[in-house]
Amino acid sequence: MSGNDREHFISCRHLRTIGDLTQDEAQGLIKSAVSLKAQESKPILSDPIIALLFQKPSLRTRVSFEVAIREIGGSAIYLSPDEVGLGKRESPSDVAKVLSRYVQAIVARTFSHETIQQLAEYGTIPVINALSDWEHPCQALGDLLTVYEKRGRLKGLNLAFIGDTNNVARSLLMASSMTGMNFRIACPRGYEPDEELLQQGRRLASLSGAEIMYDPDPTVVVQDADVVYTDVWTSMGQESEVDIRRSAFVKYQVSAQLLSMARENALFMHPLPAHHGEEISSGLLDDPHSVVFDQAENRLHIQKAILVKLLSNG
Repeated sequence: MSGNDREHFISCRHLRTIGDLTQDEAQGLIKSAVSLKAQESKPILSDPIIALLFQKPSLRTRVSFEVAIREIGGSAIYLSPDEVGLGKRESPSDVAKVLSRYVQAIVARTFSHETIQQLAEYGTIPVINALSDWEHPCQALGDLLTVYEKRGRLKGLNLAFIGDTNNVARSLLMASSMTGMNFRIACPRGYEPDEELLQQGRRLASLSGAEIMYDPDPTVVVQDADVVYTDVWTSMGQESEVDIRRSAFVKYQVSAQLLSMARENALFMHPLPAHHGEEISSGLLDDPHSVVFDQAENRLHIQKAILVKLLSNG
């Protein structure tokens, strides 16, 4: 990469949270992903080298990013937890400074969102949040891409999330509010969205015309839903809470019966991996309403759009 290209990457932006995007940028990424998906894969960028810095195991995130990077004309270097010792053997600030001398972007999958923030603060290249304990912006944007493909719009649709207010739910709340899709969530008391998140979402919703609703009763939330979405009750790093969470969420399983209370053509979504018999009933991934594997595929296409935007500084 030439010196001029190097300078171009130093004036960088990040995707740490959905809040790093404007409403126009979020919608632009979805439209760009639609276009990229329709095109034959071809190099778009001039051979950027991108570090995949992972603290957590992954199937979809690693493979989709590696393929996305290759398809836009770049190369990926996968850095496993044992190789780097992020936060243990080496501090995030030092890792960010070192990688900024070698590569053109960092895709980070971490336990703590603070690690993402430190990588972005101390590095001089774009940092993409490929999952943290606070948000999962790539997942949410890929999900909205899937809804847009299936329904031709986002504005005015109702998305019902059943389960914990985890990283995926937070990103979906923000992304839905930003794009005009109504976001509803059902979860037990004590697991609902916190006030700061609701305030951020409501600010975005006031601009897009979206609505946000919380109700502890999933049968209320799924009424007139265009999308019914769920995720695991216990995320990575919460293993000590498994029994407590199973007890708290036992009435929040998405079944064919619950799905039937939504609109007749409602989409069923799950980011995977799924725990069959817990947050979903057995066989639901193969239900005619399910677009779960389309979601998984669309991670590839939205991530191509994200990479092109950040690496071209567009």
